[in-house]
Amino acid sequence: MDVYGLIGNPVEHSLSPPMHEAAYDALGIDARYVTFEPTEDTLKTAINGATALDITGLNITIPFKQDVVSYVNPGDIAREVGAVNTIEFNRDETPRGHNTDVAGVKRAFQHHDITIAGCDAVVVGAGGAGRAAAFALADAGADVHIANRTVERAETVAADIGAQATAGGLDTRDMISDADILLNATSVGMEPESNKTPVPQSYLHEELVVLDAVYTPIETRLLREAVAAGATTIDGAWMLLYQGVVAFEIWTGRDAPVQKMNTALRAELEDM
Repeated sequence: MDVYGLIGNPVEHSLSPPMHEAAYDALGIDARYVTFEPTEDTLKTAINGATALDITGLNITIPFKQDVVSYVNPGDIAREVGAVNTIEFNRDETPRGHNTDVAGVKRAFQHHDITIAGCDAVVVGAGGAGRAAAFALADAGADVHIANRTVERAETVAADIGAQATAGGLDTRDMISDADILLNATSVGMEPESNKTPVPQSYLHEELVVLDAVYTPIETRLLREAVAAGATTIDGAWMLLYQGVVAFEIWTGRDAPVQKMNTALRAELEDM
């Protein structure tokens, strides 16, 4: 039996196990997906232990995505973003680190038939999710503006991306009024504060595509107000789904049963 898992802290309410196990069941793969909660001081030991135990693959989540880069051989995208969320183990080799969050963003837009190339995009937030989102949009051909409470952090992301990116404080969110894509990469609007929104409603318009990385609740205040403005909306579960899909495909070399994984994910969200 193959063993896959998730390392983070906390991971008690992770939606990854049911999503991945639905994929194993659909394809008849003898595997299980489990969760681990090491501390920051024991992260390296946890990775080494996974190697020793012949674990096949791991996902990495908050707060370890950046720290774990030091303990794996990161791929080009993971190195550029500075974060790893998927580890591929190969016997007698240094574990390979991937960032499937970038592909997850791209596939979420692709699933909704949204062309990113040539668009003007605004990403609100410059943390781990913001970095992955900004890199994904720029790599797909968009000009990206990162708006963040701490301007210096946004400027760092923009500098790492290059000429396609600019940065500013939250006051520069007004650029959304002329943008084609808005991606909220902050936790604003997440339960239990689902009455909040990261963006004033007045900035939203019918030519905008809005993706909110928050998926609890699945319909955030930002998405409700975007719908009211006539915008196209994409909920955060699509990003979660597709980063998992890409991880599954890296680990198994097989096409993921996307619909089965999506059904299992949304069933869990409905029960929360």
